[in-house]
Amino acid sequence: MSSTQESFRRAILLVAFGTSVPEARKAFDRIQAQAARAFPGTEIRWAYTSRVIRARLARQGEALESPELALARLKDEGFSHVAVLSLHVFPGQEFHDLHRTAMLFAGMAKGFRGVAMAMPLLSSYEDLVRVAGALLLQVPADRRPDEALLFMGHGNQKHPADMVYAAMNHVLSNLSERAHVGTVQGRPNIHDLLPKLQTSGVRKARLIPFMTVAGEHARKDMAGEDPGSWRSVLARHGIECEVQMAGIAENPAIVEIWLDHLGEAMERLNAPPL
Repeated sequence: MSSTQESFRRAILLVAFGTSVPEARKAFDRIQAQAARAFPGTEIRWAYTSRVIRARLARQGEALESPELALARLKDEGFSHVAVLSLHVFPGQEFHDLHRTAMLFAGMAKGFRGVAMAMPLLSSYEDLVRVAGALLLQVPADRRPDEALLFMGHGNQKHPADMVYAAMNHVLSNLSERAHVGTVQGRPNIHDLLPKLQTSGVRKARLIPFMTVAGEHARKDMAGEDPGSWRSVLARHGIECEVQMAGIAENPAIVEIWLDHLGEAMERLNAPPL
């Protein structure tokens, strides 16, 4: 190998909000496996943006790095180019914070010679259409015609990118009758969706997380016993609920969309072929 080739060392950094729920973290194993198959021979690292999750895992004896520490470690180990994949659903505040962090490592003295940022899951109209189709793939074939599908995302009413969920709901509803996307902290929320369910005579709804992993939000805000959970709200209005507790990262077709974004970022690195 020539010295020029040796100077190019590419790595991939997968960045998620994170979770401390063991069952939910199986979704990250799927992403790791699919990424390794898509980019053989490339170093793959992980980082969690949530300080709370990292601290909780540290108390359990497991060390997960922040994006800043993970990037610094890659630079210290001699990697010259890094592609950063945001495993967030939409380009909200956390994505923009991550983007700024990654670009700082590209601009600093003796920093990376190349940094490419891959976009989150929902970053174009094409993404909306592909994701809608992928979501319906994970629904059992024995779904009753009058059964609603309710996908619960996180949302953020303080960030303008929250509007992506309304667009996602529109695309999904056009593709499949009585299929909707709502959020916990943004719009549309369960109370926005409820009148449509009642008008269409829905008596049963299947609740499915529209989050990377089925973590605490899915367990508490979607399927929990709290009066404000989706399950409780729907039950009070006479709608029976069935819970499908699997994050979207457990859906290979969804992960493929993220990896397509990662592939675009890898191409922008302009490094020699592996």
